[in-house]
Amino acid sequence: SILIIILSKAKGKMIVVHLIVDVRDALGANAVNTMCEALAPMLEEVSGGKVRLRILSNLADKRLIKATAIFDKEKMGGEKVVDAFLESYNLAAIDPYRAATHNKGIMNGIDSLIVATGNDFRAIEAGAHAYASRNGQYTSLSHYYKDENGDLVGELELPMAIGIIGGAGNIHPKAKLSKKILGIKTAKELADIVVSVGLAQNFAAVFALSTVGIQKGHMSLHAKNIAVMAGATGTQIDKVANQMIKEGKIKLDRAEEILKDIK
Repeated sequence: SILIIILSKAKGKMIVVHLIVDVRDALGANAVNTMCEALAPMLEEVSGGKVRLRILSNLADKRLIKATAIFDKEKMGGEKVVDAFLESYNLAAIDPYRAATHNKGIMNGIDSLIVATGNDFRAIEAGAHAYASRNGQYTSLSHYYKDENGDLVGELELPMAIGIIGGAGNIHPKAKLSKKILGIKTAKELADIVVSVGLAQNFAAVFALSTVGIQKGHMSLHAKNIAVMAGATGTQIDKVANQMIKEGKIKLDRAEEILKDIK
């Protein structure tokens, strides 16, 4: 969705013109902006106003991608765990303070994949958060509910303006390698994977919060980082990290002591 804003008078009325362009497998930003620039004189003539902005919108709500997953209640730990999960989700649906962190967790996985494939993660972030506010209140991007079997159903729908041709993704060696590993042939295939990653990331975070708590996983990762800083390598990393967690002393000097004992 592209915006061209026309002013009839200074600080007066505005006309917003949407130019819808199917850019296929490209991100299409340059093509769309070029079209906006080309149409500007024509719109000025028709409206009698002055064009001020000729640029795309990052709220690409004509490029929506939806991922859906069903999580077996027994594998999750039973009905009580599903209910606890849904209570946690419902808070994100009604409280913008929780929704901000909830959605940030979704974007944790998405941004990494967007960067890896040479796309614009800032554009995706902007579009996602704008989409989360489309009904007048900032809310959860994901949606969860029980199906008839009592299993948890998760859905995530996002505007996904990404491409596989043109731009840095077609030049940068690592971006080209990432797309090769994914085995994608179209931008739609990449978008499907990106949104699926976001849903998986969100499920994992809310599941942890609803059961053992997020801090357990964070502290485990922190302990491993400290172990690496102390010089641990290979299997030493887990050994040092686990010992620090057991003692409740996740500090660099203690990691160095444990590593020395192991060696």
